[in-house]
Amino acid sequence: MTIRLLPAGAVAVALAVAGWLTTPVLDAQTPAAGRKPAPIARTADGHPDLQGMFDVATITPLERPAEFGSRGSLTREEALELENAEKEWRARSLAPDAANRDAPPVGGETDKPKSFLATLFRGGGGTVGGYNTFWLAGGDQVVTIDGQMRTSIIVDPPNGRIPPRKPEAMAKLQKLLAARVDPSAAESETSAGPATSFDNPEARPLAERCLLGFGNTSGPPTLPNYFYNNLKQIVQTKDTILIHVEMVHDARIIRMNATHAPATVRKWMGDSIGRWEGDTLVVDTTNFTDKTLFAGSAENLHVVERFTPIDGDTVLYQFTVDDPTTWDRPWKGEYTWRRTDEMLYEYACHEGNHGLVNVLRGARFSDKQTQKP
Repeated sequence: MTIRLLPAGAVAVALAVAGWLTTPVLDAQTPAAGRKPAPIARTADGHPDLQGMFDVATITPLERPAEFGSRGSLTREEALELENAEKEWRARSLAPDAANRDAPPVGGETDKPKSFLATLFRGGGGTVGGYNTFWLAGGDQVVTIDGQMRTSIIVDPPNGRIPPRKPEAMAKLQKLLAARVDPSAAESETSAGPATSFDNPEARPLAERCLLGFGNTSGPPTLPNYFYNNLKQIVQTKDTILIHVEMVHDARIIRMNATHAPATVRKWMGDSIGRWEGDTLVVDTTNFTDKTLFAGSAENLHVVERFTPIDGDTVLYQFTVDDPTTWDRPWKGEYTWRRTDEMLYEYACHEGNHGLVNVLRGARFSDKQTQKP
């Protein structure tokens, strides 16, 4: 699906609500409908062949909802209730609207839907909405690993949440948010910046300009998108592995058995070096730029990813995030990637950049409205 749902600021709000995400009630190691799992394919040099298309859609959140505390998993009944609520909401939303229906209530719906996607969608505005449900393709299953139906993708710390930022890291982030957003300033995942950030197209966030996927779908760590575009493609050779992400067409190249580029070389998705540890592909990424923040970390971010095939149909994706200048400790997460026969199409963003043009046009109109006579 090649569409764009919310501007970067609204997406940040939606992700902040993301305490309700999950992936299959079926065990990641148990094939559906009693089907035997496919064997792990291997390349000529004996390593697992990870090539192919994967669907990572899920309703399991990155961070655990506070009400679960240190509970890392749901009961089967709780997981089924969440998954059924998601499917029921989608079915209702896809049904034709009554021709004589009333106008939406001022400020949006007031009830609290059980559907995670409904909560996110309302978090992005909640009035008349953007795209209707036909255009959405989020997950409808809970992440299940080793028989545990997870309450969050983050598994360490035990509370399933990103550790608090250090005071100096928070001060730096607030300073960046208060500064003018221009091509040489850091991009923010939590704010589009002050009014001056609407002065020119280069001042808009990378995701809004369709240069980098929002919600860190590009990675690393590469995360699910809770609205749509959840395909990730792996292309593998002996010396290079490429991860192509459907969301904003990001392509990350992993150089195998190489050394990191000099510290002066900085990349939006960092410098990724891969190696094999048995059947696990380990990817070490450094050399990030301060133009792309992840959870408040920028140029000092260090991410280690592990891709381990459970069987020929499923890969367990694990990641460790570290930045001693941002957090007191590293933190970890994991979820499953499932092979799919779906095709990855071009991500055309807001075709012709109409959205960006209208954002700037609206800002110019606002400028005229506030000018003193």
